[in-house]
Amino acid sequence: MICFPNAKINLGLNIISKREDGYHNLETLFYPVNLNDVLEIVPAQDQKNVFVQYGTPISGNPSDNLVMKAYRLLQSRYEVPEVAVYLRKNIPLGAGLGGGSSDAAFMLKILNEFAGLGIDNRRLEALASLLGADCPFFIENRPVFAEGIGDKFTTVDLSLKAYHLLMVKPDIAISTKEAYAGVQPQKPRRSILEIIVKPIDEWKGQLVNDFEQNVFVRHPEIGMIKQQLYDAGALYASMSGSGSAVFGIFESQPAVTPLFKRLSQTLSGFHLYNPTFPM
Repeated sequence: MICFPNAKINLGLNIISKREDGYHNLETLFYPVNLNDVLEIVPAQDQKNVFVQYGTPISGNPSDNLVMKAYRLLQSRYEVPEVAVYLRKNIPLGAGLGGGSSDAAFMLKILNEFAGLGIDNRRLEALASLLGADCPFFIENRPVFAEGIGDKFTTVDLSLKAYHLLMVKPDIAISTKEAYAGVQPQKPRRSILEIIVKPIDEWKGQLVNDFEQNVFVRHPEIGMIKQQLYDAGALYASMSGSGSAVFGIFESQPAVTPLFKRLSQTLSGFHLYNPTFPM
């Protein structure tokens, strides 16, 4: 059995306040995009669980991968058979695109189907929340307004299917700790929900990502990518989540070659992605 975990982008990200538990309250809008990993499970031979990862390398112990944590979580509560797991990583790491969270959520979904467990989506979301704050988003996998620590969802009626997406991922890794350093939480003057009902070309300057100010100071090349996406004709451009990927939303298919030449003059390493909006 095979599935294709997809990435997400953040449309706006406001850091509202710091909590007593050390986390931050925020608001953002998660939107799915068709940039996909490949996840396959098959019956294990000799009843021995196997995990094989290829594509973009992932450091660390394979048993700590969120896919395997999802497997062990479900196995601890239900009758789940031993399986061989094959994961091809295409979604870039450390990009703010939710690739690891998506893999974990899709692992819960595919195991549910594979083992015939009959778990409904509400229960799957509750299980996914034990793996990460944004993991539950990928169960329903549709646009949501997220609050709290990014784990309280309200479905949003928003479609970007008529637009084109261009994403740039520089060879820069940004840790969560680095992203939050220097951030001053504050309630935004206007809610994301008020802004997204406006035409996309009015989002610029209103729909903000609070991580950008600090990240752009530390890594000015990421800020340059955002500006170059606007120079290339983007209606709206932003860093996704805590970065380092930056995306641009275009009315028509963007010309990648001129942008590639401009980026090559300023950046030593980056990757271009041209995924689509699924809805």
